[in-house]
Amino acid sequence: MVLRKKDYPEIGEYVIATAVKLMEHGVYVSIDEYEKNGYIPIGEVASTWVKNIKDFVKEGQKLVLKVIRIDEKKGHIDCSLRKVTEREKKEKLIQYKKLKKAEKLLESASKALGKSYAEGVKVAGIPLEDHYGDLYSALESASSRGPKALLEAGMPEDWASAIYEASKGHIETPVVSVAGVIKLTSNNPRGVEEIKDSIMKGIKESASKEAKVTITYLGSPNYRIEVTAKDYKAAEDQMKKTADVILARLEKAGGKGEFTR
Repeated sequence: MVLRKKDYPEIGEYVIATAVKLMEHGVYVSIDEYEKNGYIPIGEVASTWVKNIKDFVKEGQKLVLKVIRIDEKKGHIDCSLRKVTEREKKEKLIQYKKLKKAEKLLESASKALGKSYAEGVKVAGIPLEDHYGDLYSALESASSRGPKALLEAGMPEDWASAIYEASKGHIETPVVSVAGVIKLTSNNPRGVEEIKDSIMKGIKESASKEAKVTITYLGSPNYRIEVTAKDYKAAEDQMKKTADVILARLEKAGGKGEFTR
């Protein structure tokens, strides 16, 4: 979920949705992050035989789904519930809750300056997202380093101060966290598999006891690298090492990539 809104999600993206209507052969849902309607075919509800959809999904239930097909001309978005693992569900829900919290804090900062939330997104939210990968990571950095972390992203001083004051005490940073965005593309027939393989090898080959690396999908071709460690040097070193391994692996396979902070 990002502030720079797109009309449609990407195939393979994980989304938060609300079950709207249960039918005999599937479930109609509302995709919260895109304000679009979607559909879960009965074969994508569960890995086991589904006799009664109500045994697996309830109307009004929040779901983490994987987008499997998109037809923009018809406005159709097909999703899968069975293709989402417990780990993927947990990570998406944590990410969603963090970003909703960050959006509320940005709204508070905008009100403090007498500005609209829409202006806050344009002037502060999107630039911070571009610099740090997502808004919550920007607020984590501000919580650790003060308004300086926001000024580094090109924020005007009044916005940096307002955002810091609004988020101060509301963002916990038990360890140092840094984040960046890595863009990965490949036109090869096995491009998607090569990108996934490069990411997995990047995490494995750069593994360190001093830092934890998490990579999440932001929407093609962007992936967010987040590193937590006891200090910034260790975190920054680990992030560079991981990005370098991923890029080298993908380029060797014929793909391309770029890492930005």
